Amino acid sequence: MIKWISTVLVLTGILLTNLNLYPVNIYFHGLGVIGWTIAGLLFKDKAILVNFGLQIPLFLFGFLKTVI
Repeated sequence: MIKWISTVLVLTGILLTNLNLYPVNIYFHGLGVIGWTIAGLLFKDKAILVNFGLQIPLFLFGFLKTVI
């Protein structure tokens, strides 16, 4: 279930990026990335962890830019 929800969040974030709806795109995509990272941890899938885990700091920078 977490994979499906995370996929919807990531795709929504991509759509919002294409529609140039900043900063809400960062929130959706970032939540999806966190969900996929959790799924990678639960299923011990290193490929998912590398892909999505490395995206977390990137979205963190974008989130912090919207707050500060």
